[in-house]
Amino acid sequence: MLSHVQFRSVVRRWLTASSLVLALSVVALPMPQARAQEKPAATVITWAHIELKGGYAEGPQMMGLFGDVSESLSEVLARLDKAAKDDAVTGVLLKIDGPSIGRGKLNEFRQAISRVRAKGKKVVAYLDSAGSGDYLVATGCDEVVMPESGVLMLLGVRSEVSFYKNLFDFLGVKAEMLRVGEYKSAAEPYSRTEMSKEFREELEQVLGDFYDQMVEQVATGRGLTAEKVKAAIDNGPHTAAAAKELGLITRVAYEDELTGILKGDKADTTIKLAKRYGKKKIDTDFSGLAGMMKMMNMLMGLEPQTRRSNNPKIAVIHASGMIMPGASASDFLGDSTLGSDTLVKAIEKASNDATVKAIVLRVDSPGGSALASDLIWRALEKVEKPIVASMGDVAGSGGYYIAMGADTIFAEPGTITGSIGVVGGKIALEGLFTKIGITTSVVSRGKNSGILSTSSGFTDSERAAMTKLLLDIYKQFTEKAAKGRKMEYTKLEKLARGRIYSGATALKLGLIDKLGTLEDAVEHAKQLAKLGPEDKVERLILPKPTSPLESLFGPLNPDEQTRVSADAALFSALKAISPDLADDLRNAMQINRLARESRLMLMPFTIRIR
Repeated sequence: MLSHVQFRSVVRRWLTASSLVLALSVVALPMPQARAQEKPAATVITWAHIELKGGYAEGPQMMGLFGDVSESLSEVLARLDKAAKDDAVTGVLLKIDGPSIGRGKLNEFRQAISRVRAKGKKVVAYLDSAGSGDYLVATGCDEVVMPESGVLMLLGVRSEVSFYKNLFDFLGVKAEMLRVGEYKSAAEPYSRTEMSKEFREELEQVLGDFYDQMVEQVATGRGLTAEKVKAAIDNGPHTAAAAKELGLITRVAYEDELTGILKGDKADTTIKLAKRYGKKKIDTDFSGLAGMMKMMNMLMGLEPQTRRSNNPKIAVIHASGMIMPGASASDFLGDSTLGSDTLVKAIEKASNDATVKAIVLRVDSPGGSALASDLIWRALEKVEKPIVASMGDVAGSGGYYIAMGADTIFAEPGTITGSIGVVGGKIALEGLFTKIGITTSVVSRGKNSGILSTSSGFTDSERAAMTKLLLDIYKQFTEKAAKGRKMEYTKLEKLARGRIYSGATALKLGLIDKLGTLEDAVEHAKQLAKLGPEDKVERLILPKPTSPLESLFGPLNPDEQTRVSADAALFSALKAISPDLADDLRNAMQINRLARESRLMLMPFTIRIR
C-alpha cells in the first residue's frame, strides 16, 4: 500500500505524462475540416459592356416608346465617358456591330475611347466581322478580337456616284441644271453620265485625305509601319487568322471566350460584364389609368417637369439633315430634315436665356435651301454670346454657310466640308409626258414666266435670268464666308467654286479654325464665356426632338407647315433589298421637297464613300 507521499508522486508523474501526450496529440492533429477547405474570396471586377450598332444621329432623338432603339451620338459617347470616370469599372468591352457612321462620328468614337484609356482602363474591341469603319474604331482600343470565322474587309476607300442622265433620256426627261463654281457638282448626277474633270479632282483629294487618315490610324493603333498597313490594305480582305498574323488584330477568339481573355492569368478573379452599361432604361409599365396616361405622354413626346436650374449653361444646338424652309421633320426611321423655323427658334431661345453663356452649333448637314440657310445664318449673327461651330460627318454648302455665324469653327479630320457654291434648275418632264400621251397647252404673260414650269426647259432668256440670280447668291455666300473667315475675298473665292474638302485640308486652307470633337468645341465655348473649372456648367440641348406621333402623322400643331412623313414600311423593305436604292429614293423625295426653291446650297447627295 502506497503512502500518501508516494501516491502524490505517482499522480504527479501520470499527469505530467498525460499532458505531454495531449500536447503532442494536439500538435499532430489536422486542422478542422471546415478550415482546411477555406479559400480566399475571389476578386470580382466589373467591365462595362457597350455595343455599337445603328446610325447614331446627331442631337436628341425621338422620345418615348422608341427612345431605347434610337440612341443618339451624344448618348453613347456619354456612356463611354461614364465608364471612364466610374471607379467601379475596370475596363470597357466594346462590341462593334456595324454602326452606320461617317468619318466625323468615327473620330468622335476614337476620341471617347482614348478618354477611357487615359484613365488607365483597358478597352477591348470585339467584332464578328468588320468593314473599314468598324475596324478603324476598333484600332483605337487596346485589343481587337475576332472569331475564327470573321473577315476583316480593310480595302481602302472608294466613292461611288450615281448618274441618271441615260435614264432621263430614256424617259424623255430633261434636267435643266445651272451652277456657279466649276466644282459645284450637286447637279451633275442629273445632267451627266459621268464625273466632270473638276468633280473627279475634288473627290480624288478628299479620298486621298481619307486614305492617309486610315493608314495613320491603323499604324498608330496597331503599332505597324505605314508600308505594312498599305500592303495589308492592298492584299485584303483577310480572315481573322491572317489579320492576326499581319498584326491587324490582337487575337482570334469567340465571344464566349472573352471573359477568360479579360481575366488573363488571374485564376482567382471573376469577371462581371455590366451589359447595356449606362444605357437609359425606359419604364414600360402601362397598366391602369396612370399607365395609359404615361403612354400618351410618351407618344406625344412630353417629358416630366423638371425644376429649372440657374446654373450657367452651354447651349448645344444640333443642325442635322437637309436644310429646308419651315419646320424640322423626322420620319419613323429617324432620318430628319432641318427646318429653318425650328432652328431659328432654338437659337433665339438660347440667346434669350440668361443662364446660357455660350452656344455650340453642331452641324451635320449637306446644305439645301439657300433661303433657309441664310435665315439661320442671320439668327446666329444677331446673337451677342460666344458661338462655336462643331462640324460632324458633313458640313458642306448650306451646312458650311450657317457656320459662318460662329466665332470659332471646329471640324473632325474626316468631315466633308466646303462646297461654297450655288446650284439651281429643274427637271423638265415634257418629253415624258409626250411618251405617255399627256399634252400641255400654255397661256402666259411675262418673258420669263416659264422659269418654274415643270413641263418645259429654260428659254435663253429664262436661263440668263436664272444664271444672274445664282451669281448674285454666290456673291452673297462668298462675301459672308470671306468676312466670317477674316480672309481676303479673292483668296476665299478661289477656295470656293463649289469645291469640297476634308476637315484636315480645310484647316490648312483656313476654312476652319481647329480640328476637334464636339467635346473640344464645348470646352472652347466655356473658355470664350470665361467659365472656370469651379463653375457647375450644364448643357441645354436644342431643338427638342420630334415625338413619335409627329413622326408617324406629321405636326401636331396645325399652324406648322404640313409635311408628309416617309413611309416606314416601304423604306424598311427597300433597305432590306438595297440600302443604296432606299437612300437614293429618300434623297430624291427630299430634293422633290426642295423643287420649289430656285437656288440651292447643296452638296452632291449620292456620293457613297466606303
